[in-house]
Amino acid sequence: MAGFDGIDDELRKDAGCTTELDYIEQSSWLLFLKYLDALESKRETEAIVTGKPYQRILSEEYRWDNWAAPKTNGKLDPSKWLTGDDLLDFVNDELFPYLASFKQGASASDTIEYKIGEIFDEIRNRCQSGYTLRSVINLADEFSFGSDKDMHEMSSLYEDKIARMGNAGRNGGEYYTPRPLIRAMIKVTDPNIGESIYDGAVGSAGFLCEAHDYLKSKANSTDDLEILQKRTYYGKEKKGLAYVIGIMNMILHGIDAPNIIHTNTLNENVMDIQDKDRHSIVLANPPFGGKERKEVQQNFPIQTGETAYLFLQHFMRMLKPGGRCAVVIKNTFLSNSDNASISIRKELLETCDLHTILDCPSGTFQGAGVKTVVLFFTKGKPTKRIWYYQLNPGRNLGKTNPLNDNDLANFIELQSTRGDSDDSWTVEMTSIDSKTWDLSVKNPNAEEEAPLRSTSEILDEIEKLDEESREILKKIRALL
Repeated sequence: MAGFDGIDDELRKDAGCTTELDYIEQSSWLLFLKYLDALESKRETEAIVTGKPYQRILSEEYRWDNWAAPKTNGKLDPSKWLTGDDLLDFVNDELFPYLASFKQGASASDTIEYKIGEIFDEIRNRCQSGYTLRSVINLADEFSFGSDKDMHEMSSLYEDKIARMGNAGRNGGEYYTPRPLIRAMIKVTDPNIGESIYDGAVGSAGFLCEAHDYLKSKANSTDDLEILQKRTYYGKEKKGLAYVIGIMNMILHGIDAPNIIHTNTLNENVMDIQDKDRHSIVLANPPFGGKERKEVQQNFPIQTGETAYLFLQHFMRMLKPGGRCAVVIKNTFLSNSDNASISIRKELLETCDLHTILDCPSGTFQGAGVKTVVLFFTKGKPTKRIWYYQLNPGRNLGKTNPLNDNDLANFIELQSTRGDSDDSWTVEMTSIDSKTWDLSVKNPNAEEEAPLRSTSEILDEIEKLDEESREILKKIRALL
């Protein structure tokens, strides 16, 4: 199976597509329609076998094999396909409006019909040349969804594409969390079948997809698979492109109609959250550095403009009693002295057991330019002690040297017992200042750095070096 490189090469020729974000948007909607056609064919075949009626979702003229890839004897037939301006007119003026209309007619937000309408209400065809679009469609038609192997290969290719998008710039990076870090967070929280998993800043759905991969190995029956398919993974996403990417990523990981809602999570008043809304596990990397408007801040008991701190309040309230959370946040949250940061830390420590803090090194998030920590906590009982782990991969992390699973293996092993080591230690709550609730990472096992020299000592050394240099120059001149 060919990858996405050929599609990207074609899109680079088009004036309407200029970035990795454009490339993945175009690939995603075409991929979704190709997948939808395969899903409908599968359901139709199953209906025939069981003798049950089945009505296809899409009208005949809007099905993939009719408008995108008409074939004769199993091969693409150029005499039947649209191209150039005819193709652009059909896609922009007929196909997209038709698909977007499904949103209004869907019976519920968790149906495939609703996802179709939501996706095509949000994105646009960016190709300005119908000939480029035709070439891209022909390449997309080569993708196959016919078997589990095909789906696995497709999901790997798509993940690679998401990673490239995430490294392409700040906007793309908002959607991408290093998968080794996600897998470590999942192993520590250890979800089980029957528990619901929630991400209120779902992005490319990396947490939900990796959680599904983790839980599939625990499925022992068709009932287990049904639970994983329909009643396990839940997410919310504000941005249109991220929503589409997240939906597509989950589909490729085997979830037919992902329970992802396109909405601004922070517009929800956290005091309105009810027991039925809560989940067993929260896994997330909320956006940090954003500033929220006053009307959004009013949805939270502790008001702050910092997006990540509002999300943290949301996550604490979205957990069931006894629920578990792993969330990425800027390391400055641990020590900021503003009233909001202090109040949120106090609430977290008094209402949840913040049992583990993973301190991530610089370069964990490529291009982010900030240091982060991962907070692991359980809701329902106060914190008595915190186990810290300072991740030291032994090298500088970067684009060509990213975080890998081996880097986190020691953390995962030690976390199960919360043992002490050169990189891990425990802090009792009795030693935490109850006025500031400062949780700064201060490794007591690290070697103390040499104290900084005084200005006079530095100047004395400079003078000494200058004198040595003059003596050397004198000797060199004497030899000339």
